[in-house]
Amino acid sequence: MSQTRPVKKNQPKPSALGFSMPAEWDRHEGTWLVWPRNEITWPGSLLSVVEDSFALTIETLLPREKVFLLVRDDAAAEKVLSKLTKRGMKTSNLFIHKAPVEDGWIRDYGPTYLKDKTGKRAAVRWIFNAWGGKYDDLMRDNEIFKGDSALLKGVPVFDPGIVLEGGSIEVNGAGTCMTTEQCLLNPNRNPSLTRADIEEYLRDYLGVSQVLWLKEGIVGDDTDGHIDDIARFVNEDTIIAAYEKNEQAENHPILKENWELLQRQEKPGGGKWNLVKLPMPEPVTDDEGMLPASYANFLIANGVVLLPVFGCSQDKEAAAILKDLFPGREVVPIPSREVVHGLGTLHCLSQQVPCSEGTGTKSVPVPCESDHPTKSCQNS
Repeated sequence: MSQTRPVKKNQPKPSALGFSMPAEWDRHEGTWLVWPRNEITWPGSLLSVVEDSFALTIETLLPREKVFLLVRDDAAAEKVLSKLTKRGMKTSNLFIHKAPVEDGWIRDYGPTYLKDKTGKRAAVRWIFNAWGGKYDDLMRDNEIFKGDSALLKGVPVFDPGIVLEGGSIEVNGAGTCMTTEQCLLNPNRNPSLTRADIEEYLRDYLGVSQVLWLKEGIVGDDTDGHIDDIARFVNEDTIIAAYEKNEQAENHPILKENWELLQRQEKPGGGKWNLVKLPMPEPVTDDEGMLPASYANFLIANGVVLLPVFGCSQDKEAAAILKDLFPGREVVPIPSREVVHGLGTLHCLSQQVPCSEGTGTKSVPVPCESDHPTKSCQNS
């Protein structure tokens, strides 16, 4: 299933105006999250455990950057504030917005933020079709940031008119984007577009000059191979890639092929990429089979890397590798064994907002609703 619409007439492309998608490690103003509510995604006792992981995520972020939290209604807002207050959190950096959200995967239906060299921000609104039309009820999340949404008030918005999820793209902020053929070339997204067409959209709307194509995503991934479960940039020249060393495991041939593809790739200016292997956790399963548990779904924020962990021996190894790669950041493990039953973890459930004004010392607030339950909408 696919949805397309024409690009707005006479709307200039962001790259032509000097905009590009910054790397995730660039300084943030804040991070978008959605408080978990969907009992279909996390049935039974899972939801309360997932709420605890979310609370820890918010607790980790708030001293370092703002958290822009979407909740469905007043009852949800009160529940969040009660839970955070009981944990002793200071909520002055928390901005709560009410919206009719269906599920928490804001990486995929939320905006992709851009910046120009002056620090001015813009946003790209892709079409979200629930990962190829898999979930009719979740397609309503496509409307959260659409139209004249107050959530993007004051930010120039570009509408490419194609289906794309934020978890399917990964940039290094220096001209390169990574993605997978399984996702972006899937006929359930944009069947009329060729590989060359997709690359042109990525150049125009992300401000990149090179696209690295990997093959497939991991087993159990219902997104058709999102890149943020298999390979991530950790700096302009270095890629960390999930690798399954157990040759009998289902993910071994998939990740081995992607690793070998990366070994053959060159940077835009020439020379090979620095490549680092990231272990896979022990398999996490449910009644339907393998779940997409991956340490590659980490979130980079100001001064910290939030690492999904799954209660297995590889957790410490993954944390140590990321600590070496991010020496100026604390690596904080976030229990995610229950979270991944929703078929994603930390990166999938978040979307970063870069600082404006270039240096990150000043910022323009994301607009708050007039009935903001925690503080006034003024940015200090």
